[in-house]
Amino acid sequence: MERKVLAAASYAEQKYFLEPEFQALPESIQEEVRVICVVLAQKLGCTFLMGFNEDGELYFETVKQEDDFDFDDIGAELEIKRIQREKKELLKALELWYAVYFTEEVVFSGEVSIRGVI
Repeated sequence: MERKVLAAASYAEQKYFLEPEFQALPESIQEEVRVICVVLAQKLGCTFLMGFNEDGELYFETVKQEDDFDFDDIGAELEIKRIQREKKELLKALELWYAVYFTEEVVFSGEVSIRGVI
């Protein structure tokens, strides 16, 4: 299994993309994912991606323009960590949803109430 992109937003292109196979996510969750991607892409001046690693964990990735020497890698990492703190419950629920619908093994940790988020 390889990494799967959930959603991406491009500052340069002013576009947002949600992978069609994730259209089954509830609208409210799709909207939160869109807001995260678009806001971070604009704030960081890059293309911002959210997706799932092979083990089902969410990953975040920034892709800067080749000639963008002003891109702040440290600032980008700090913004990602802030999102991970502030949206912890949402991100855990997304990982649980992915595990249920896209993997063969589902491990429940008892830490997430999916009803409260979805």
